[in-house]
Amino acid sequence: MSRLLAAPQLFVLALFLLLAGCGPADEPAGTPDEAAADPDVVSQAGPSGDEAAEAYPVDAELPVRQIPNMPESAEAYYAPDNYHLIAQTQDPDATPPEEREAGGALTWIFTDDGEKKWRIGTRGQDACSYFFPDMKRVVFTSTRDNMDMPIGNWSDEREYPQGSELYIADLDGSNIQRLTDNEWYEAEVSISPNGEWIVFGRQIDGKMDLWRMRSDGTDEEQITFTDDWQEGAPFYLPDNETILTRAWRRSQYGQVRPTPMTVFTVKHDGSETIQRTFDEDMNWAPYPAPDGRHYVFVRIVEDNNWEIFLGDLAGGEPKRLTYNKTFDGFPSLSPDGTKMLFTRSKGGFMSNLYTNVMDVSSLNIGPDQWQGKVPEISPPAELEAEPVAAR
Repeated sequence: MSRLLAAPQLFVLALFLLLAGCGPADEPAGTPDEAAADPDVVSQAGPSGDEAAEAYPVDAELPVRQIPNMPESAEAYYAPDNYHLIAQTQDPDATPPEEREAGGALTWIFTDDGEKKWRIGTRGQDACSYFFPDMKRVVFTSTRDNMDMPIGNWSDEREYPQGSELYIADLDGSNIQRLTDNEWYEAEVSISPNGEWIVFGRQIDGKMDLWRMRSDGTDEEQITFTDDWQEGAPFYLPDNETILTRAWRRSQYGQVRPTPMTVFTVKHDGSETIQRTFDEDMNWAPYPAPDGRHYVFVRIVEDNNWEIFLGDLAGGEPKRLTYNKTFDGFPSLSPDGTKMLFTRSKGGFMSNLYTNVMDVSSLNIGPDQWQGKVPEISPPAELEAEPVAAR
């Protein structure tokens, strides 16, 4: 995100774009109003005002329900049982954020019917989190041991909390163990389907790259080495060796809004990077489907409307999944491919954010559709694709 937002919008982001790592750290910079106010900013937003589309019919999207008894939150991810989910929610016990900055969240586990919930994090500020496939442990980001360091801003890459570290804990929140120990920003964490690898983002001297480590914190290894591209939000595909990620350019951050983002796949040993999108759209927050071919992500349509789409790693036009005049974002899919978690605003732009479940069983993107390999893609004829490391 950008800290150049108009005051009301910035206040909303600070208050409701909770939390961080895979979420707000992912969040692109800028809105049409901001771009219009700044002559040095290039706006790529869609139409607004009289050009905006009419209200969408109630049956435009697949069935959606809001999770009851779940406080405001941003990103959430399903457990292997397709019933429990882990999320960061606003919590009065968290270290409060600085004025007009995102934060103040701790890690919680919920059931998607709202019947049960319990807390994992207990102090500091927490960011993204994920279940181990054995559903006995979780991994999460927290500033819990660096609360004397500057709070920072989870939503601005120029001020990411440098005291954020990675932790694992038992499912009930006990036996918390620290995995990293440094003064860098570490977040945007997830785990391979076989439970052997943890992949995450690390920022050193303002440069964000992907790293991996064993599930016990050993064999830490850097995956990407890029000066301009800022990779983040990495998630494994079913083959346990290919990672889906998105990246923006540092040279464009804060200069073009919304921030253009590109979707890539990369081998987790760093041996192969493949570009998957070839436009200048904001292809934000991609999350892979269990079929190993599709992914959900966010794109802006008419009237600064943030909607969720289903993309194909083999290319082609994405399928729109949400039709809502307020913000929709932070999508993720259940391991069985039948449900999609996402955040929907019940107020103005990115305000009153609540987690919803969409029934996507009709999309046929479950693990039974996995073909054993990640599909290839050819760039458009008018474009010459280069590996991200070469840019």
